[in-house]
Amino acid sequence: MDRLQSMRLFSKVVELGSFARAGQALEMSNAVVTRYIADLENHLGTRLLNRSTRRLSLTETGHVYLERVRQILADIDDAEAIASYASRKPGGTLRLYSVPHFGKAQLAPLLPEFAREFPDVVLDIKITDRHIDLVEEGIDVGFFLNLQKVDANMISRKLATSEVLVCAAPAYLEKYGTPATPDDITQHRCLNFSYEFLRDHWLVRERCQDPSAMRQIPIQSSLISNNADVLRVCALAGMGLVLRTSFQQGDDIEQGRLIRLFPGHCFGTVSISMVYPSRRQLSAKVRSFVDFIAARFPHPEQDIWQQNV
Repeated sequence: MDRLQSMRLFSKVVELGSFARAGQALEMSNAVVTRYIADLENHLGTRLLNRSTRRLSLTETGHVYLERVRQILADIDDAEAIASYASRKPGGTLRLYSVPHFGKAQLAPLLPEFAREFPDVVLDIKITDRHIDLVEEGIDVGFFLNLQKVDANMISRKLATSEVLVCAAPAYLEKYGTPATPDDITQHRCLNFSYEFLRDHWLVRERCQDPSAMRQIPIQSSLISNNADVLRVCALAGMGLVLRTSFQQGDDIEQGRLIRLFPGHCFGTVSISMVYPSRRQLSAKVRSFVDFIAARFPHPEQDIWQQNV
């Protein structure tokens, strides 16, 4: 008895709910499928399927066995894909998507190195604040913030975290004064990203408190935008306080163009993830890129700005 073939047939019978449909899918006769399943049950010494004239159902043992069989078959398919990938040279067009600041500041500097290592891959990169559907728009790999919705059928691999910071330009603080506590934010002009849940308030907690103990600070927005670069330009011009991630404004803080406020408080964290289709469907170009990027972000729990300092 070919045990691997028996497992595949058993899984297909359960998936399609019929010996005949499983046989058609695998180009086998109903009699051959029936014999394989019978031989498998005889080998295991237990019944896996309850049969009736109208339907098939799994026995209790069948449920447990099916779960393990599916994992075994998936591992085998994955091993074959890896072996096949190792023998193929990555090539063709690789389509990428990224939120703007990560794409410009973190992703773009890595691309020349990838291009040198895989010269036959053509990179096609879409940088936008607009949320996109990877499958619908034919994107191979995307880089998302956890504030964005991602298809549950995709693999999502966390690369790094980024602390959310409140900052202001020296010119703004000189003109309007420096807020002493987060509650003072209410009295200041705020530059706000257009997430609906942050439209009228920002979240804050004492750094030593339980992460779940976030409270709301009412804000007055003098400018709202869905583009982080617009917020940066306006913040640098002294228009107001701005709430952005550390990797978006870390360089401005280091150079003194922005002043970080309330270092003893936490305004939340954002994670950056690499998103791509199921690993068993990856082409050589996608697998090469995924492995390349993963190797360059080995500490996903660390703040990305601190990693680069």
